[in-house]
Amino acid sequence: MLPNGIPDKGRVLTQLSEMWFGRLEVPNHLTGMSFGDFPLPGGVDRAQLDGRSMVVHKTEVIPIECVVRGYLSGSGWKEYQQGGSVCGIRLPEGLSQSDRLPEPIFTPATKAEQGHDVNISFEQMCETVDGTMAERLRELSLDIYRRGAEYALTKGIIIADTKFEFGLCAGELLLIDEVLTPDSSRFWPVELYQPSFDKQFVRDWLETTNWGKNSEPPKLPDGIVQKTREKYIEAYHKLVGEKFAWQ
Repeated sequence: MLPNGIPDKGRVLTQLSEMWFGRLEVPNHLTGMSFGDFPLPGGVDRAQLDGRSMVVHKTEVIPIECVVRGYLSGSGWKEYQQGGSVCGIRLPEGLSQSDRLPEPIFTPATKAEQGHDVNISFEQMCETVDGTMAERLRELSLDIYRRGAEYALTKGIIIADTKFEFGLCAGELLLIDEVLTPDSSRFWPVELYQPSFDKQFVRDWLETTNWGKNSEPPKLPDGIVQKTREKYIEAYHKLVGEKFAWQ
């Protein structure tokens, strides 16, 4: 968690997720966007909730990050460099950073309470989640990624990788949290084919500092904050095709 946030980031993620929940036609936890229809505690600042809130079903969260990679980047690239595989999946030799993979791969990770999530193999995932459920999560995650990435490509955006979260509500498996946003995914512009619209912009700046990742992170410069906000809103424009209401 960085000490200063990105203005309107929460609104971009919320509004994009609403679009994806409607487009993907996958059972999900969203019931509506009008938080005003429900009683709220006294003193709540409703203006702060505007655009940042969803009304959802409460679920029992499955403790796995369902990561799908269509391109070799991030922790997947680092793992590939060490042994030629990612989460136990052997990949072709000679791949370079950001190369497109022959087929998208499912590379689960733990949901860490503190610190960073840890990549695990599908077999390790089955030690946490029932094997039948694990298969179902893998199949569903790959299907959602393929369809989402195909749509994004028509809008000039490559979704290099992403993570999904799922939960159970009355025995039904639901897609939850945020979906295919610049925070949960790597968005690259087709014309540049390099990281641009996601939080990699912030990561790249952090790599220029001496922050060791085990201490309080540094404050982001105002220029980085503003540029990141612009990139989030640009991604919204491209995918939704509408002006961002809070621009």
